[in-house]
Amino acid sequence: MDQPSGRSFMQVLCEKYSPENFPYRRGPGMGVHVPATPQGSPMKDRLNLPSVLVLNSCGITCAGDEKEIAAFCAHVSELDLSDNKLEDWHEVSKIVSNVPQLEFLNLSSNPLNLSVLERTCAGSFSGVRKLVLNNSKASWETVHTILQELPDLEELFLCLNDYETVSCPSICCPSLKLLHITDNNLQDWTEIRKLGVMFPSLDTLVLANNHVNAIEEPDDSLARLFPNLRSISLHKAGLRSWEDIDKLNSFPKLEEVRLLGIPLLQPYTTEERRKLVIARLPSVSKLNGSVVTDGEREDSERFFIRYYVDVPQEEVPFRLTCKLLSRTPRSSLCYQKTDSIKFFLSASEV
Repeated sequence: MDQPSGRSFMQVLCEKYSPENFPYRRGPGMGVHVPATPQGSPMKDRLNLPSVLVLNSCGITCAGDEKEIAAFCAHVSELDLSDNKLEDWHEVSKIVSNVPQLEFLNLSSNPLNLSVLERTCAGSFSGVRKLVLNNSKASWETVHTILQELPDLEELFLCLNDYETVSCPSICCPSLKLLHITDNNLQDWTEIRKLGVMFPSLDTLVLANNHVNAIEEPDDSLARLFPNLRSISLHKAGLRSWEDIDKLNSFPKLEEVRLLGIPLLQPYTTEERRKLVIARLPSVSKLNGSVVTDGEREDSERFFIRYYVDVPQEEVPFRLTCKLLSRTPRSSLCYQKTDSIKFFLSASEV
């Protein structure tokens, strides 16, 4: 069925939440029909809309009557306008400026790259805390304008926007806690590090499906760039070295990691992948969505040590070498590597 064209936000709103579609009260905040106002009133039948409006894929191209938007939407806190035909930021501004309680706005899959976002328009978004611009092809210039005008923005979604580079604004955005920037073309760490500069308070960074090929950054620099990062997703990144996994230990507050589908782990079995990664990330409490229990960590540490018994000395991970030095008596430091590992295993089972 073809999508309708040239429809206004207000037109779609009235159609979807008409008394015919929502004839009964279903609880606080649900769509209901309020009795008509006195005869001659300009607002006739009114709708008591839910605080969460979902108007995706409705062919919306413009705002419509702003006075009516203000009358109907004064209490609305979440608005989903994804997959419509909005291409003019001025029309979006007309909608948002009349929804004073708005905190969540989804503009995904609207062709908004066809117009320039001016600061005067972006100012109408000032109360938004969660903004979704997936597949909008929003330029970095547009993103910078938004960041300047949204002082309380906490979550930003920039997926599927064909980014190959990251452009830093002149000022950072200290309020942002969560950034989803999946399914772009970001491959070099030199671009990823800019996100740390832009968002110094970042708690969660989702980089899935970006094919990041390596984490090329000194350990102390990683700690400065992402001092508050608690969770990172590198699902289907291009990581091929265990050194890249070890680098994750440089994030001082990291607790959760997602590492599915990376080339480094392809040769290993499912059990080997999980245990080797857990052993290398001692501070991580959740891996690929599953909690790491104390028992699993202990089993992984033992597996990690045994795995490297017959590996050449130069291939022994630095983390394991440190364990051996800390657990092997000073008088025994002249042992060969294999003897040291056996000693470690024996001592750990006491």
